[in-house]
Amino acid sequence: MRLNSIISKFAREERGTIAILWATALVAFLGFFAITLDVGRLSTTHAELQSFADNVALAAAGELDGQPDAITRATNAAANLISDSQTFATGPSALSGSSDYTLLFHTALPASDLTPLGANTTTDPRKAKFAQVVLTPKSLSMNLASALDKLLGGAGFSAASVSAEAVAGYSKAACDISPLMFCLPPNWETTLNVGDQILLRSGGNGTAWGPGNFGFIDLATFEDTSGVCADEGGNKLACLIAAQSQITQCVLTNGLTTEPGQKVGITNAAFNVRFDIYRSVLNGEKNNVDFAPAPNVIKGIEKNGGGSCIQGNEQPTTDTTALGRDLCMAAGTCGGNNRFGDGNWDRAGYLNQNHDLADGVADGIGSDAHLPALSGSDTVFAGTRYGMYLREIAYGNSNPYAAPNANAILNPSLSETGRPMCSSHMSSDPARRVVTAAGIDCAANPVSGSTTGVPVTKFVAVFLTEPVGDDGGSPPSFDIHGEVVGFPDVVGTGSGGNGFGGIFRDVVQLYR
Repeated sequence: MRLNSIISKFAREERGTIAILWATALVAFLGFFAITLDVGRLSTTHAELQSFADNVALAAAGELDGQPDAITRATNAAANLISDSQTFATGPSALSGSSDYTLLFHTALPASDLTPLGANTTTDPRKAKFAQVVLTPKSLSMNLASALDKLLGGAGFSAASVSAEAVAGYSKAACDISPLMFCLPPNWETTLNVGDQILLRSGGNGTAWGPGNFGFIDLATFEDTSGVCADEGGNKLACLIAAQSQITQCVLTNGLTTEPGQKVGITNAAFNVRFDIYRSVLNGEKNNVDFAPAPNVIKGIEKNGGGSCIQGNEQPTTDTTALGRDLCMAAGTCGGNNRFGDGNWDRAGYLNQNHDLADGVADGIGSDAHLPALSGSDTVFAGTRYGMYLREIAYGNSNPYAAPNANAILNPSLSETGRPMCSSHMSSDPARRVVTAAGIDCAANPVSGSTTGVPVTKFVAVFLTEPVGDDGGSPPSFDIHGEVVGFPDVVGTGSGGNGFGGIFRDVVQLYR
């Protein structure tokens, strides 16, 4: 009976139940704690590696500007500019240098993030636009979770392998640019220099685009809704070409859309407002300050029959001339299908014609001794047509002639004073005769009519040396003769190199 009583009492006893529950909960708690610690270490390590990968990719992508040394600079930036650390993985804690990652470059990204990147890998610095960084995997022990698994009868866990990957891309945002594009010559980096003549000729028409062919950029989507062309009403493209400022919002230059058609008679009129010529759709804008001409409009033509406004009835002047073309263009010996010159022009002939009377003696021998010298950053234009243009403006600003021809550039007895005569306004910006054109590698990026996704290789500032379509031909050509005066999207300029309009910003961002 005593044994039965003990057994019955033990069966009814409730003391110690908590200890059993606590022991069971402790096992579960330790298990969760072990897993939490190891997963936390794993998550922290991955976050540290991902941060390093992101920064390396951004540093590398920031150098992919299409220049010949872009990949070299990108590789050096990734290796030398970025350092970080990891806390829990085996091996060194420092993350720095190319031994910690593999760096690849790509021309484009697939539409889906699930698609591998290998198809667009490149080693061409001109085409590389995206940098992919794949980190060397790091080993991370899972000791606590493994020990718990073994206590529960398992085989434990092997060390986890942790890595990270990032893809960053480079582009440029351009604002207030001219809606003009042209095909760059081969090896333009070494053949296109400040002072070289450039002949842009209307291209396309069903034929392959070659160096020097030009067309237009469709900026309808990017038109500045608060700019001067927002409520212009008429031809939008003509307004975007002719207006002085506040033309476009910013556009990413890694994929523009070209505008089909030559548009002869519309856009040549838009270019020519800079020369104080108002025709076609711009006929009514001669007194609109938004379309003011440049402060120097020497062009070697005048209205036939008198009057101040040239409107399709012009004739060459007998005593002045426009800035000359490169001599090799007249000889047909320039490179690039005679589209790109070498900067050698008849400077003495221009002075003999336009500045013969500067000394008051009509002897046919002109000189530039009376023109103010270039200073500061403008000295780079010494000997160029743009340099002559700037010096003439400075001379006119000194009021060398008495009223009623005060502020004239050339002698008042000549057909042209150099200042606008048709418009009641005059721009104060010498760069008014400079257009910023998007240079395209048409061999690598074929253009035909309206083509989307056309990347800009380099923006080129072109000084218009003579009016468009007023070369005496019948019918007039739609050639644009200009002089290369700079590359306004050079590194570090931001608001355009040498003050040539447009605003350029590097855009570097993570994509994956």
